[in-house]
Amino acid sequence: MLKLEEYMSVITLWKKGCSKSEIARKLNLDRKTVRKAIKEYQELGSRRPAKQSEGRVIEPYRDRIIACLEQDLSCVRVQEKLLEQGISLKYRTLTRYIATLKRKEDICVRFHSQAGEEAQVDFGYVGQQPIAVGKKKKAWVFNMRLSYSRLDYYEVVFDQKVRTFIKCHVNAFKYFGGVPKMVKIDNLKAAILLAHFYEPLQQETYRQFSEHYGFDPMPCRVREPQEKGKVESGIKFVKGNFFAGREFSNRQDMERALAYWLNVKCNGRVHGTTKRRAV
Repeated sequence: MLKLEEYMSVITLWKKGCSKSEIARKLNLDRKTVRKAIKEYQELGSRRPAKQSEGRVIEPYRDRIIACLEQDLSCVRVQEKLLEQGISLKYRTLTRYIATLKRKEDICVRFHSQAGEEAQVDFGYVGQQPIAVGKKKKAWVFNMRLSYSRLDYYEVVFDQKVRTFIKCHVNAFKYFGGVPKMVKIDNLKAAILLAHFYEPLQQETYRQFSEHYGFDPMPCRVREPQEKGKVESGIKFVKGNFFAGREFSNRQDMERALAYWLNVKCNGRVHGTTKRRAV
């Protein structure tokens, strides 16, 4: 009996117009087996064989996936490459498996994200900032950066509580006019209770929030800052180019100045890596 992944690969290729002989050759299967699988699909219609665990479904394609990663391909491109070979995998399943591969194989992959695929978020400490005239408090700047365009959103906050973290996300989504497929986060206490990259225990509030907005939260591994290098650069940029050498009379003055700098100076510049403006 065909394994689930083999069955799905047969059907995917057949739907793309491949002949039974072509499918058998591509997947190294007997032509009779291919014919039987297609007949079964035609009889069952939308019903499928019982699901297997994600690991069992994707593991046979491990070497092919690693080969794609070694070419520095994004998750989207890996998914497309596999589909060209008749292998149909869900995007979320693939991203989780790639994360596991990076740990097991000690692979450090620089992802070239597609538009709308990924954003990275982090907090950066910016010292004492005004909350009112004559009053200051410890402050952090929240940064969400779209990985493809390098479009930034910044917001100054005075705590790192869950509700503040979520509020910053919502404001960033409004600023961008949409929600990315994945939000890569540092191992912040506001979002992650246990700093475990592969099976993070997320606070229920943040989990429900991510499900409501339809994005996958992806925590970075401990002591692996290169995995969120784009937003790390964003934090350094705002510290060095906005906060350095500036004093504000009150919170409103600081927020107005930050908004102007964000729209005109930051997102209006030609980015050093992409060689183009984010907006």
